[in-house]
Amino acid sequence: MVTRDIGRQVLEAEAEAIRSLVSRLDATFDAAVDLLAACRGRIVVSGMGKSGLIGAKIAATLSSTGTPSHFLHPAEAIHGDIGMVTQGDVVLGISSSGETEEMCRLLELLKRLEIPLVSLTGNLESTLARHSFVALDVGVTREAGPMGLVPTSSTTAALAMGDALAVALLEKKGFTAREFALYHPGGRIGRDILLVENLMHPRDQCPRVPREANMLEAVQKISAGRLGMTCVEKEDGTLAGIITDGDLRRCLGKGMELACLKAADCMTSNPVTISPDETAAKALNLLERRKITSLVVVSPDRRIQGVLHVHDLWRTQLF
Repeated sequence: MVTRDIGRQVLEAEAEAIRSLVSRLDATFDAAVDLLAACRGRIVVSGMGKSGLIGAKIAATLSSTGTPSHFLHPAEAIHGDIGMVTQGDVVLGISSSGETEEMCRLLELLKRLEIPLVSLTGNLESTLARHSFVALDVGVTREAGPMGLVPTSSTTAALAMGDALAVALLEKKGFTAREFALYHPGGRIGRDILLVENLMHPRDQCPRVPREANMLEAVQKISAGRLGMTCVEKEDGTLAGIITDGDLRRCLGKGMELACLKAADCMTSNPVTISPDETAAKALNLLERRKITSLVVVSPDRRIQGVLHVHDLWRTQLF
């Protein structure tokens, strides 16, 4: 058999394992999400062998999406690490057979501590399933590969169900992009969800002048602010316009006497603005597309919140 055909068979078997889970999502899944969402402590994920590796990933996904979680190795648990589990926690146990020795020995400890158990198992008649508050069926008809022995389809199904639980919890808790950004400050994710408000020069640090200000005062503000611009604001603190180095050059090129002008005479009255809760990636795209170096950050009612300069984005080293 051609090597790539073997690869295709494996992928098809694992894809089918995931597809088969869809029809099994019923009130039991809802009950599992409700129990996990009501957890006052942490979700403690546990599994042996390959299931344990899947469990560690599920714990990481839960933690990064607003549900505090950690992984507990079942063999270590029965040798003292059960102390990591406290009142208010919920355990998420993973075992394809539901009869893994270390997981079954863990059950008695959980009963003593009165810790609720949600399980992901391929056998709803197993010991693990029968001792669970909620048992989710992640069974597969076959493992990928000719021997049918290596955990492949079964671990894929458990991982997919773990992702389904994590995303359902995320939605149920109303976890926002703003909160997600707090957990992912670095890498590609950090670049994509870093918010403008985290990088901008806040209102009290950005240059501002009233519309009636003399242009000489505006020039001083531009020089002192070191952003190549100043905001021009109305009496109520909303944005009237901006004056940039380019605006100054255009005024001088027309032979205008700056000393005789007011800020309102030279400003650009409809500058490009952005909301503080937009992503830094979107801000950079806007700056590059409009070929400008600064964005005024405004609230929905046009009140000045700050200024974002292109250098603020470059300093993050994410772009």
